[in-house]
Amino acid sequence: MRVDLLTREYPPDIYGGAGVHVTELVRALRTDTEVQVRCFGEPRTEEDVHAYRVPHELAGANAAISTLGVDLQMAQDCGGADLVHSHTWYANSGGHLAKLLHGIPHIVTAHSLEPLRPWKAEQLGGGYRVSSWAEKTAFEAADRVIAVSEGMRRDILAAYPALDPERVTVIYNGIDLDRWQPLDDDDRARALGIDPDRPAVIFVGRITRQKGLPYLLRAARMLPKEVQVILCAGAPDTPEIMAEVSRGVEQLQAERDGVVWIDRLLSQEELRVALTASTVFVCPSIYEPLGIVNLEAMACGLPVVGTATGGIPEVIVDGVTGRLVPIEQATDGTGTPTDPDAFVADLAAALTEVVGDPERAALMGSAGRLRAETAFSWASIAEQTRELYRSVLA
Repeated sequence: MRVDLLTREYPPDIYGGAGVHVTELVRALRTDTEVQVRCFGEPRTEEDVHAYRVPHELAGANAAISTLGVDLQMAQDCGGADLVHSHTWYANSGGHLAKLLHGIPHIVTAHSLEPLRPWKAEQLGGGYRVSSWAEKTAFEAADRVIAVSEGMRRDILAAYPALDPERVTVIYNGIDLDRWQPLDDDDRARALGIDPDRPAVIFVGRITRQKGLPYLLRAARMLPKEVQVILCAGAPDTPEIMAEVSRGVEQLQAERDGVVWIDRLLSQEELRVALTASTVFVCPSIYEPLGIVNLEAMACGLPVVGTATGGIPEVIVDGVTGRLVPIEQATDGTGTPTDPDAFVADLAAALTEVVGDPERAALMGSAGRLRAETAFSWASIAEQTRELYRSVLA
């Protein structure tokens, strides 16, 4: 069986959870399955990985249109595959066209949904309507759609009611437990600006509306003064969200010390050091299908405080591996809290509770590591994916 896996992100160009998912899935599948990876960008040196640049005629086009230019090339090259598996809207059209062109099944893994990210219109302009069309077309025609959580499955069926629920399957994201584990290194932590002798709340994520960073910056003003706030945050979606976050960080830094903003992409080892040196991980997202960063933090032994939205409640066991923060959200697709002040206050209270009791935080972190080991191993997820492939090809 040959599977052609289509993705925007692939090492070394990874900026989000979808890229991490694809990387680990490919590694796990290749133990007994031929996988040809087709990705965006510059040529890769890895065997059976094929990269595609935007056609030069589309170099100045809207980002959504240039994406379709890459998808056309991918689709053409999928000839000879038994099955095509696409990840995110960036590659969904490539998978859909490959299905039509070569007469092969198409499986989609949904890492997010365009109808639930309307703020992307700020980034793509009219291209947001193009990306929404591409996703809807591919999802509705796909042989199977993989949701990375039960919450995501509910969102998919609500966003695309034409989909047969029998074609939507839940297979969780996973974590490589050998690569993700605690790494104590006080000197390297200090080099990153972190004081390992002080309690710390750490955030890791892109600067995008869905990650809820502005709410965290407001909540951080309510934390005890001895608590550090570590922000591993970069890759802004738009200049506007970057400006909003910059103002929030500057205000926070003017009010308290121990506010560390790391805006570059950390290596995996550096991120493990930063996580291990911290007390609690925070995920203030207002939209999150699952959140691989939560699994990475749990694997490194941290309790996780996260919003009770999307797939996050399927990862965090409230009171055992961390705390869930309640949220009432607008139903217009934005996920905006209907009472932002209450959400911010509840987030601050949960963080203060966990960071204020180091012994309990450590117990929660140990429980989180155990949960990552038992529920989110890549070996199990790869086998579930292979079984889905076999069922589609049967």
